[in-house]
Amino acid sequence: MNEKILLRREMKEILSRLNIETYRENSLNIQDRLFSSDDWKNANTIGVTISRFPEVDTKRIIEKSWEMGKKIAVPKCHSKNREMQFYYLESFSQLETVYFGLHEPIVSEVKPCQKKEIELMLVPGLVYDYKGYRIGFGGGYYDRYLLDFIGVKIALAFDKQVVKRITKDEYDVPVHKIITNEGMYDCTAGE
Repeated sequence: MNEKILLRREMKEILSRLNIETYRENSLNIQDRLFSSDDWKNANTIGVTISRFPEVDTKRIIEKSWEMGKKIAVPKCHSKNREMQFYYLESFSQLETVYFGLHEPIVSEVKPCQKKEIELMLVPGLVYDYKGYRIGFGGGYYDRYLLDFIGVKIALAFDKQVVKRITKDEYDVPVHKIITNEGMYDCTAGE
């Protein structure tokens, strides 16, 4: 079996066993680390997905952004061509539930956000390594989108989601930093 498929399956199993108290506490630690980072403070427009358990909770991040006057952009996935378009989100009421229970923007109620407008991208995934490479959920949407993305890329992950090394493919795009409940990894340090 392919290493990525195996790691993806193992991590889903590990995360499914997270109890809700640990999940909430660890999500809060990660969010607070993000909020104290210069990358967060300096960004006016932030790209982020609407998380689902057991992903690190992003609802508080979105609410804090709005409180601070930052703009939030969330993705809409187009399965036919496996591409994403981000849209500005001003209220959770502008979301609809789509396939697999994911929440995406209602396109008729939101304005598109151009890639160059996003200064900080919070990149989702299941497994990360210390060089910033990731195993996502299998669609390849983010790897395609990030190919020519010029902003800062940060992953939010529980510490158990970070492994020593992932075999990377030529199209994989690493993140700059990984923020966990235990600390922060600068993935560009070895460059």
